[in-house]
This record gives sequence, structure tokens and C-alpha cells, in this order.
Amino acid sequence: MMGLLRRLDGFTLLLLMVIVAATVWPAGGDLARGLSQLSTLAVAVLFFVHGAALSRKQVLAGAMHWRLHLFISSLTFLVFPLAVLPVSLLAPQWIPPELALGFLYLGVLPSAVSSSIAFTVMARGNVPAAVCSAAASNVFGMMLTPFLLMLMVSASGDGAFDVTGALKGIVLQLLLPFALGQLLRPKLVGLLSRWPGFVGRYDQGVIMLIVYVAFSESVNEGLWQQLPVASLLLAVGLCLLLLALVIGLSMLLARRLGLSLADEIAAVFCGSKKSLASGLPMAKVLFVANPGFGMIVLPIMCYNQIQILCGAFLAGYYRRKVEAQAA
Repeated sequence: MMGLLRRLDGFTLLLLMVIVAATVWPAGGDLARGLSQLSTLAVAVLFFVHGAALSRKQVLAGAMHWRLHLFISSLTFLVFPLAVLPVSLLAPQWIPPELALGFLYLGVLPSAVSSSIAFTVMARGNVPAAVCSAAASNVFGMMLTPFLLMLMVSASGDGAFDVTGALKGIVLQLLLPFALGQLLRPKLVGLLSRWPGFVGRYDQGVIMLIVYVAFSESVNEGLWQQLPVASLLLAVGLCLLLLALVIGLSMLLARRLGLSLADEIAAVFCGSKKSLASGLPMAKVLFVANPGFGMIVLPIMCYNQIQILCGAFLAGYYRRKVEAQAA
């Protein structure tokens, strides 16, 4: 145990403390609504800061990196769904059908935007490419997720997704702040250069806020009261196995394709992350009449926490690798 604690960096320990705090003292009522609004604003400011911190040349290079974007999209919407498909074979003998459906739903979700980019920044990866890939994943994911889910479960899915509202959120919360940061970069680049560690610390703060808000919501919805302990442990184990499989495949394929280390970092983080922010609202539309809703969203909530904790370890590994390569 002491050896494990010594290997944990400060940020990972803080994340563990945030999860414990959200479990023991979950935010509710007005506080939860206020923190949710604050996290929305924090993500917008995050993209504004990255827009101001990145040069125009870096942004254009990231946007034009079509080979990397195609690779990341294939991981998110092809490799991931295929990886979760065997889980459906475990139902109903080994796991409840609702839990198996939840894993299929997890597999077709778009990439998590803020954590993908924040961990790419921490790991010294290709941030412009990560911004473009994660944003595109969410834009197309609002249309691809219901379609892919219908294919995988062979069910009708005529739920009315607010595609217009989702696209509006992507533009207003992500792309517009990033573009505004680019526009104001000449006025802000000097200020950012005087505080070189600000962007990294702010990224970490946003991640901790998102984790607390998301986990508080899960606890307030009765996660621990409604779900059997055996199902929870099985879901955690399957999430760990799934994350390890996708990260391993991402690394292997990235190196086989000859991607640079910076591109590999962006691919690993964007390709292995799944969006809780998009997943829960869509689940409430798709499975609104399903009595097993808590079981269906369990894989999303478990995977979200696991991907963040493992992401902190992985970001540290890649950061040390990049620094060693630079040296």
C-alpha cells in the first residue's frame, strides 16, 4: 500500500479526495446547480485559454492533421463499440440485461472533450489536434450514438434528441471561446508567458470540478442504494478491462502507423475517453421509460471515474517520456 501511495502524484491523490468528498458530501439543490453552471463556464474558459496559448500555426497544423483525426474517430466509433460487443453475451446468465445494455451504450458514446484535452496538455501531446478531434467527436456523436446503438441492440430508437441544442452547445462552449482566444492571443500571449504554469494548473482544477459535480449527481441519484454490490464490482472490473484494452490497442496501432509521440498521446486520450456529460442526458432520452435506468448508466459513471484516475497515471508516464525524448 505504501508503495502504491508513493507512486501516486499529487494530482491523482487530489482526484481520489474529490471522489471521496463527493461520496460523503455530495452537492445537492442550489449548490449542485451552481457548481454545474460553474463547470460549464470553466470548460468555456478552458478553451478560451487554450485558444490564447496556441499559435495560429499550431492550430492549423492540428486541424489539417486528417490522418490523426480519422484514426481517433475510428477508435471512438468503431474499435470501442466492437470491444464492448462481447459483453452482451454475458447476459442474462452472468450479468443483468440492463447492465449489458449499459456497456453497449458506453461503447457508442463520443469522446469526453474537457478531460481528453486536459490530459493531452498535461502529457505534452498534440493539443490542437486533440481540440479538433474531441470537438468533432461530440458534434458527430450526437448523430452517430443513437444510430450505432440501434445497430448494436437491434432496437428502434426514435427518441427525439435535441441535435440543434447539442450543436449550439459545442459551438458556444467550445469552438467560440477557442476562436476568441485565438483572436485575442496577441494581447494575452505576454500575460500567459509570465505565468507558464497557469494553463496546467487550471486544467487540473477544471478536471477536479467536473469529477465532483458528476460524481455528486450520481450519488444523489441513489447509485449506492439502488445497485447490488456484485453488479457494481463486476461493472468496475469490466470497465478496467475495457479501458486497458482500448488504451493498449491505441498505443499499438499508433506506433504501427508511425505516428509521432505527440500524436500518439492525443490519440490515446481522445480515443479511450467517453463523455459522461453527453452520455447521461442522452441516456435520459433513450431510456426514459426503462425501469433499469440506474443499471444502464452504471457503466458510464464507473468508466468516467476510472478513465480520469488512470488518465492521471498515463499523463505522468507520457510527460516523463516526452521530457526524456526532448532531453
